[in-house]
Amino acid sequence: MCAITGILSGEPGAGVSAQLLRRMNDIQAHRGPDEHGLHFEPGIGLGHRRLSIIDLAGGRQPLFNEDESIVVVYNGEIYNFQPLAAELAARGHRFRTHSDTEVIVHAWEEWGERCLERFRGMFAFALWDRPRQTLFLARDRLGIKPLHYAWLADGSLIFASELKALQQHPALPRTLAPEAVEEYFAFGYIPEPRTIYAGVHKLAAGHRLLVRRGGPRPQPRQWWDIPFAPAQATDAAAAGEELLARLREAVRLRLIAEVPLGAFLSGGVDSSAVVAMMAQIMGAEGGGPVNTCSIAFGDPAFNEARYAEQVAQRYGTAHRTEQLDPDRFDLLDTLAALYDEPYADSSALPTYLVCALARQQVTVALSGDGGDENLAGYKRYRWHLDEQRLRALLPLAARRLLFGPLGRAYPPLYSAPRFLRARATFQALARDAVSGYFNIIAVLDDNLRGRLFSSAFERRLDGYHAAEVLHRHAAASPTDHPLSLVQYLDMKTYLVDDILTKVDRASMAHALEVRVPLLDHELVEWMSGLPPELKLQGREGKHLLKSALQPHLPADLLYRPKMGFAVPLAGWFRGPLRERVRSALLGPRLADSGYFDRGFLHHLLDTHDAGRRDYSAALWSLLMFEAFLKREDAAAPARAEAA
Repeated sequence: MCAITGILSGEPGAGVSAQLLRRMNDIQAHRGPDEHGLHFEPGIGLGHRRLSIIDLAGGRQPLFNEDESIVVVYNGEIYNFQPLAAELAARGHRFRTHSDTEVIVHAWEEWGERCLERFRGMFAFALWDRPRQTLFLARDRLGIKPLHYAWLADGSLIFASELKALQQHPALPRTLAPEAVEEYFAFGYIPEPRTIYAGVHKLAAGHRLLVRRGGPRPQPRQWWDIPFAPAQATDAAAAGEELLARLREAVRLRLIAEVPLGAFLSGGVDSSAVVAMMAQIMGAEGGGPVNTCSIAFGDPAFNEARYAEQVAQRYGTAHRTEQLDPDRFDLLDTLAALYDEPYADSSALPTYLVCALARQQVTVALSGDGGDENLAGYKRYRWHLDEQRLRALLPLAARRLLFGPLGRAYPPLYSAPRFLRARATFQALARDAVSGYFNIIAVLDDNLRGRLFSSAFERRLDGYHAAEVLHRHAAASPTDHPLSLVQYLDMKTYLVDDILTKVDRASMAHALEVRVPLLDHELVEWMSGLPPELKLQGREGKHLLKSALQPHLPADLLYRPKMGFAVPLAGWFRGPLRERVRSALLGPRLADSGYFDRGFLHHLLDTHDAGRRDYSAALWSLLMFEAFLKREDAAAPARAEAA
């Protein structure tokens, strides 16, 4: 795995600062500690940091075609590079390395932009075609690998794997986007293509950007989407067999490496399935035991370690478990630095630690990410379908008239089980399906955000609402089935901007490559077409996968309640983190930002501290936002000097 960066000057003949590009490149050294390379020619500079995985001796970048008229910098893995290389060689292309990187330049020569359709893997790359004076940026189908970019006032384009590299450029606009702040406190992350900065963007998953020198400023174009095209009818048993066969192939493709390889084993269904397939494949090929690792918590409500041990013993893996130290709060500032913009998934903390643990023995680790989105594993899908069945009884106008007033009048029962929270149910039924799903997934719901934000900041938002993100994706959805639609929404938002972002930054901080078999695009396409009732049957999510895995994993693992990878924040904020969170929330940074109602910040702290309500998600979101502002303040003098 690697890092890329580059500058395309707004003036064709203008030089690119070698010092600046080197600084942008080196700030990403954690992603690629093995080698680095820069390429300059009039009007453009490209940078690369390499983590060597395949063709250790010959895969150095930037990498060129035969006559060096085309150059690429690339982050990722193309798992089908060997058959592609053979096909391209048969068409007359000459290869100088055995790396997957070189396939990209020859595929561009042969197929142009449509080369993307031939790649099976995870990638973000920048390719410069000198004869055509064209820069081509592309990101993989599911957004496993990141790519950020910004147009500067002088017409230059800058891009990089991580936002921190763009932050090195003195001309980067650093104005915070009000819409991004609203989205952050609604989702816990900032959905693509937006970043925290106005005018700075993420290239969205499955999108490409083609920039022609001297041409108009282009917009990104989508080159792939999740089809949700219904598959041919098949019985459940046959579908289960095919699911495992396809998963086994996806795992096999991801075992290609010239460095030590292992897997994360949380004790959940998805990671256990991946480890089971790995062990079977490697055992059949005479390989050694699979290296696995997991994180344990002292709190049994959050601890899945014993289930991971069951799988490790069954498949004879070389397993290691590390207990999360509840006093590792020094990592809070580390997390803020990793993600570059506000990011509020607290499971980033154990993810960072499990990546550090894995890196002690391996350079590549397989994970089980993507199973919940593809096969309907989240509880919220059941809640949404329950609400949809009730919505179907009355038209939207009647529901708004009936349930809207009830939702406002009914007292909140925050500590009650969800099915007893009539206020939340009434509010949900007064909404359309997409707005109702937003209400389910919001980290801070409309009521909390309305109380959290200051009236001055509400005026700056000018009516903008974070649910517009989901409505935009819903308008483009290839499916309107109630379950498939919300799966699609999650894969466009939560999967790419929370789960994959979390794993990418945490793993790359330790120069660890993570591969995700359940996000193999051919497998994803096939799973999207499965009948929804094979995914969510009754109250059981991932029904097909669990049924198919019964010969491979213990029943108490497959059918136990889902725990996730959460951390016990509520207790931490009433105990060892109490003073830190209070100092952060009531300190000068949040007050000076003008975004927040200080009285409501006091309410959040006092109510949570007294145990009257669990506000841990809101407190963590604010804590991480304050940590981001602190980093912005610390960087301000250097920006002013550079300017």
